[in-house]
Amino acid sequence: MQKWLGQSLQRKLSFILLISTVIPLLALGVFSFTTSSRITERNSMRAGIDSLRQMSANLGFMVQDIDHMSIFLISQTDVQQFLNQRQDDVAVRARVDRLLANLVFGKPYVFDITIYPKNDVPKLSTTTIYASELKEAPIRDVREKTWTELYKATTFSGEHDVLSFIRPVRSTRGTYETIGWLSITVSERAISQFWTDPPFADAGIALVNAQGVILSATDKSWLRRSIFSLYPATDVLSEASPYGGGTYGQGKEKLTLLRYREPRTGWTLIGTIPYEAYSEQNRYILQLTAAAVALAVLITIGSTLFFVKRITNPLRTLSRLLSKVDPEQPMYKYPVDTADEIGRLAHSYNTLGEHIERLKRQMIENESRKKEADLRALQAQINPHFLYNTLSSIQWIALMNEENRIAEMVGSLGDFLRFSLNSGKDFCQVQQEIAHIRNYAAVQSIRYPDKFLVDYSVDPELTEKFMLKLLLQPLVENAMIHGIQKKEGAGTISIHVERSGSRMVFHVVDDGKGMTEAELEALRRRLDVPASEQPQEGSYGLRNVNERLQLHYGADSRLHIESKPNAGTHVSFSIPILEGPYESHDRR
Repeated sequence: MQKWLGQSLQRKLSFILLISTVIPLLALGVFSFTTSSRITERNSMRAGIDSLRQMSANLGFMVQDIDHMSIFLISQTDVQQFLNQRQDDVAVRARVDRLLANLVFGKPYVFDITIYPKNDVPKLSTTTIYASELKEAPIRDVREKTWTELYKATTFSGEHDVLSFIRPVRSTRGTYETIGWLSITVSERAISQFWTDPPFADAGIALVNAQGVILSATDKSWLRRSIFSLYPATDVLSEASPYGGGTYGQGKEKLTLLRYREPRTGWTLIGTIPYEAYSEQNRYILQLTAAAVALAVLITIGSTLFFVKRITNPLRTLSRLLSKVDPEQPMYKYPVDTADEIGRLAHSYNTLGEHIERLKRQMIENESRKKEADLRALQAQINPHFLYNTLSSIQWIALMNEENRIAEMVGSLGDFLRFSLNSGKDFCQVQQEIAHIRNYAAVQSIRYPDKFLVDYSVDPELTEKFMLKLLLQPLVENAMIHGIQKKEGAGTISIHVERSGSRMVFHVVDDGKGMTEAELEALRRRLDVPASEQPQEGSYGLRNVNERLQLHYGADSRLHIESKPNAGTHVSFSIPILEGPYESHDRR
């Protein structure tokens, strides 16, 4: 695969663009579907909680009504009289019975109202109950109002699931002692009529007490069971918030479990919505998202292939032209008919061809100039072989005649010429170049006594580094002839060699006559003209050094000259630090 892609820019661009666009499109589709599914689930949960809130409000109304009814009954005079009598009074019983019957008649959810006297008077009930799972003994132990769990009661119409609200009845005669108990029984069937809201039409609703026992449910098989037996891993009753919801189960058993707590009783309404209730809507969203992503992918593939082909076709043409390049012939020109990046690339290709031709000619010319400059540098030192042998003889004669100054001058001149020869090498160590300057200065000091002083400052780390030879002597000679000799009195020439990063910087500074701004500008212009194209007189040494520096080290190594009238001149240049001699392979 990698090899196949590497053989064609068109394939690589197409592959990269398709990957960089198709993958984000697919990721966007997955993200959109996931987000939409979550929004659907969240909306279903919000609608479910709103429905549970409405059901809880209806349940709360019933609970509050029963509580108010009980308060009304225990404060009735007939009820108080019935519970305080020692013997059963038929008239009182009849009045209380009518009162209870009237209350039950207007409350369809009230299954039965029963009054249990504390004394031996028989209880009074609105419904004849043949059998009941709720025994009378636990009722007589009730100290505060409370609701019972769900139990079964049998009447003439059959067996019923009911739960009762029980509260003690206290005397209003000032003692406030318990004189009986009031039980208002509610049918579970009547309560379950509240659980009919549309969001839960295909789901299950359960009403559980604080202990998790189910008091009412749409599925009657859940009654009297613990909610934790239906949903073992849920903590639906331990949440501090009065309402909430979450996802329960996995796969086909997955469902949304919602809860809402009724504040008066502490009962909790639990509603369940199966995943299938909104999976159909998610399926529609998935189909719509998949269609949109597929269409976007097809459009992306088509447009990518089209534009990549438009881009690579000109490049393929340029590649064919480059493959036909003959080093001996000029490069073929590419016809430019656009101004875009491809057109500019073709224009650059044509410009490159022209530039290569110029470089070829310039390289030939530079090599010729380089050889010529080196030859002129050697020729400028006269004929060292002849002079060296002659000067050795003169020095021997001077020593024989005890002419020490002559011998010293001839010896320095001989060392000067010996370095100029240097076994035909073009490079030397910095310390050798400095020694060459010392020999030159020694010769000139005999010729011009007390006229000048040469000061040396060389970084010790640079003394053994290599440089192109015969660079400093022309600069020192120029400083002496054009600076110091034209100045009244003695002068100083300072030579500094220092390190700057990966380069060596050479400074030749004199305190001689200096130059005006016009003279300095004219000298700078003459330096940019090749020495071979100028007259032999006037600044020849500076031009020769400047040209050799640029030919060997590049344009960054050219001479820099600063000068002011009667203040002296500062000539500097920098070259790369070389650990060993560098010789051009073109030299013979």
